[in-house]
Amino acid sequence: MNIEKSNIAKLPTKHGQFFIKAYKYNDQEHLAIMSENFEKIEAPYVRIHSECLTGDALGSLKCDCQAQLNLALDFIAQNGGMVVYHKQEGRNIGLFNKVNAYALQDKGRNTIEANVELGFAQDERDYSVVGCIFEDLGVKKIKLITNNPEKIKYVESLGVNIVERMPAIIEANIHNKDYLATKKDQMGHLL
Repeated sequence: MNIEKSNIAKLPTKHGQFFIKAYKYNDQEHLAIMSENFEKIEAPYVRIHSECLTGDALGSLKCDCQAQLNLALDFIAQNGGMVVYHKQEGRNIGLFNKVNAYALQDKGRNTIEANVELGFAQDERDYSVVGCIFEDLGVKKIKLITNNPEKIKYVESLGVNIVERMPAIIEANIHNKDYLATKKDQMGHLL
């Protein structure tokens, strides 16, 4: 696997002090956001957060992404760990296609139906880079912050011991309640 790694840099944020390291793989750039004490923790809290520009940066209410990211960053700043910012926008269909999927959702499709109508699987993400990041940073045992059973299966397939799963539960709103119901009922999310 051909992967490029950056140096480690400090990142002060409104959530707390972090260190960051970037990884470039298959023309996508991913980020490890680590608490200051990350290297000293035997089983750090870890969130694998898939990029969501509309949620993370713009504050979209159609999803729970920004709220989950903020929850994870706040929690990890206090308790130690890492967020892997997984740069695979729109379950890896890209921003352009995600906007088209949003337009289909505006016409009544759910998140899965919209992706499928555009010619994609319900989830196109590839978590290979996460394994490289874990290996690079010596991660063998974690407390995983997720609701997604596919992320749990992937981490287990790496031989990384999940000693605890912490849910990332966010209160629904009128704009994302159907989205969250689809994630729970059709994708098996642990909500």
